[in-house]
Amino acid sequence: QVQLVESGGGLVQPGGSLRFSCAASRSIFSFIGMGWYRQAPGKQRELVAQITGGISTRYADSVKGRITISRDTAKNTVYLQMNSLKPEDTAVYYCNAFQSGASYWGQGTQVTVSS
Repeated sequence: QVQLVESGGGLVQPGGSLRFSCAASRSIFSFIGMGWYRQAPGKQRELVAQITGGISTRYADSVKGRITISRDTAKNTVYLQMNSLKPEDTAVYYCNAFQSGASYWGQGTQVTVSS
C-alpha cells in the first residue's frame, strides 16, 4: 500500500505564499503521475496541478500563473508552490499519485486564506 504524507498547509493572509510537500512511501518513478487536488466546503474535489512523466505539467485555470508543481525524485517528494493566494483558494488540499489501475490519496492538508 502506498502512503502519501502531506505537509505545508495553514493559515495565510491574502497575497501570501505557501509551499506544500507530499512524500511518497516508494519511488515516484513507479507512478504515471502525481498531483494536487483541493476540495472547498460544499464543492467537488478539483484538480489543481498535475505532473506526469516527470516533465509534463498542467494547472487549473483558476491557479495558472500563481502556482508551480515540481518534484524531487531523490526524496520521492512532490511540491506545490502557491503564490498570491486568494480567499477562494481556501480548501483542503490532497496529494494524489496514480498508476495503471490504481490511484492513491494523502490525508489532506487545510489551507485557509484570510485576513
